[in-house]
Amino acid sequence: MKKIILADDDPAIRMLVNATLRSDEYELLEASDGEETLALAHSVHPDLILLDVAMPKLDGFQVCKRLKEDPDTRGIYIIMLTARVQDGDRQRGEEAGADEYFTKPFSPLALLDRISAVLA
Repeated sequence: MKKIILADDDPAIRMLVNATLRSDEYELLEASDGEETLALAHSVHPDLILLDVAMPKLDGFQVCKRLKEDPDTRGIYIIMLTARVQDGDRQRGEEAGADEYFTKPFSPLALLDRISAVLA
């Protein structure tokens, strides 16, 4: 079973993604802030992190950068999920090491297809 961390401070987004990914293929773990995401990533070593940008304590860019700089977590595939579409946000995500960048609102089916392809 593939482990996925969903890091988002919005309960509605967590509920949507949880419903989308509910299957025997994935174990979905949730975090609601940046510090919780880092701790969870180090303890469970997930295959994938779905990472919101705007979160309390540490934002998604900071979390992504720390995970990609750490030899123990740099191999985790990170898909950033964000409502932020300002100029430079996608570039900041790439510079932090994000593997992909999905803009909210996103198609749950498109996200599921991408996750299936990444974790195949």
